[in-house]
Amino acid sequence: MGAQRQQQRQRSPFRLTLSASRWYTIGMTPQQLFTDISAGNFKPLYYFYGSEDYRIVEAQRYVARQFLPDKQAAVNFLRIDGKKTKCSDLLAQLSVYPMLGERQVFAVSSFQKFKPTEVDRVLKMLVPADPNRIVILSSPGSKTPKRSSAFLKKVGKAAEAVEFGRMNPRETAVLIQRKLTKAELSIETDAVTILVGLIAGNRGALEVEIDKIIDFKESGQSVTVEDVRAVTSGYQVYSIFELADEIVGRHRARVLQHIRNLLAEGNSPTGALFFLGQHFVSLYLVKNGQSLEPYRRWLAPKFRQQAESFNNRQLEYAILEVARVDAALRRGRQKPRLALEQLALSLMAPPQST
Repeated sequence: MGAQRQQQRQRSPFRLTLSASRWYTIGMTPQQLFTDISAGNFKPLYYFYGSEDYRIVEAQRYVARQFLPDKQAAVNFLRIDGKKTKCSDLLAQLSVYPMLGERQVFAVSSFQKFKPTEVDRVLKMLVPADPNRIVILSSPGSKTPKRSSAFLKKVGKAAEAVEFGRMNPRETAVLIQRKLTKAELSIETDAVTILVGLIAGNRGALEVEIDKIIDFKESGQSVTVEDVRAVTSGYQVYSIFELADEIVGRHRARVLQHIRNLLAEGNSPTGALFFLGQHFVSLYLVKNGQSLEPYRRWLAPKFRQQAESFNNRQLEYAILEVARVDAALRRGRQKPRLALEQLALSLMAPPQST
C-alpha cells in the first residue's frame, strides 16, 4: 500500500483530476506550487484561495510570467472579474482557444460567487485540458470557502487547489533577510524578531515595511531595532497595542478617534479585527501562563501588564465578540466603522467575573 501511494504522488504534473480525500488531506502548498512552476511543471487548472490576497495575486503573476513567452505576456494574460461577469460571458471567453503556437493564462477572480450549476458548466468546459492554456480560478480572502464546503470539494476534484494563508515566522524571517540582502543591507537578529512580530505573516505588509526600511537606510548599513521602531512605529501591531491600552483605560473618546484613524490610514476593518483578536488571545495566554507564538514572545511583558486589567471571563468575552463582529462584517451585515466602534465600546464594559 505504501509503494502504491508513493507512485500516486509521482504522477504527471499535468494530471487534471484529484480525488477529494487526497486533495483534502494533502493539497498543494504555496511552496510546492513555486517549486513546480520553477521546474516548468504546470497544471492546466488551479484554484487559489485563502486569507492572503496579496500572495494570491503574486502567485497568479508568477505563473503567468513563467508560462508565457515575453512577447505574449502583455496580451495573453487575461484577468476576469467574476463579480462583474455573467457565467455565459465567462464561458464565451474560455471557449476561445489560443492561436497556433500561442499560450494563454486566464485569472478568474471571485469564482465562488457563481451558482453550483454554473460552476459545473465552467469546470466541464475546461475538460479536456489544453496544454497551451492555464486557467487560475480564485476567491478573495473575505470569501474563503470552508474546507468542508461542497464548493471547495467540487473545485478541488477538478483543479489543483492552493491555499494561501499567512506566512509562518520562519518564512517571514527568511524573506525579510533575503530582500534586505538583495538591497545590500544587513539586519540585527533582534530587529528581525521585531519585524516578524509586526508583520504577523502578512505578505503584503512585509513588502510595504521592507521597502520603507530600504528607503530609510543607505546601502551597506545594518538595520537596527531603533530603525525598525522609527520606520514602522505606525504599523498595525503598535496601533492595536495603543487601542487596547485605550480600551483598558476606558478612554471612550480616544478609542473612537483611534478607530477612525485606523480606517483613514487604509487599514481594512477585517484586518484590524484580525490583529485585535490576536491581541486578546495573547492576553489570555499570558494571563494563564501559556506560551506565545515565537514571533510574539518579545511582547510578553507588555501583554502581562495589560492582562492585569482583565479577568478570564472578560478576555473570553472579548475574543468571542471580535469573532462575532468579524463574521458579521464578512457577511456584509454591518457598516465597518459602526461595527468597530460598537465592539470597542462593548469591550470597555465587559461582563464582570462571578
